[in-house]
Amino acid sequence: MTAADPARVIVVARSWVGTPYHDQASLRGVGCDCLGLARGIWREVVGPEPFPIPPYSRDWGETGPREVLAEGAGRMMPEIAAADAPPGALILFRMMPRAIAKHVGILTGPDTFLHAYERLGVIEEALTPAWRRRIAFAFLFPAR
Repeated sequence: MTAADPARVIVVARSWVGTPYHDQASLRGVGCDCLGLARGIWREVVGPEPFPIPPYSRDWGETGPREVLAEGAGRMMPEIAAADAPPGALILFRMMPRAIAKHVGILTGPDTFLHAYERLGVIEEALTPAWRRRIAFAFLFPAR
């Protein structure tokens, strides 16, 4: 599977900056959550979403035997080692120890990423050591 042009992924992702946070939404300029941001980028870079996204909990401390978000991403995107993730990669964060990965971002540079955050909306910020150590999975957007 060929990866999408990372420069295009980043341009599209940055076009979402300023979109307000809205749980389970995915409309640029109107509202999205972190997964909705990734879904919107997918639609513009890759095309229609391949399957509907079922409702999901907002609990970042959720535990369980399955990494549901990573499994879903893996059905559509090539997984890469998190340590090797380049700009343009989708990254999944494990927000609490022993919890499943529940937060999504897009690397925009070696030390920056973009994500939708409650109360702040879509922002681009530094990939600080605190954020970096939470990265659990990384995937590449496929080419159309």
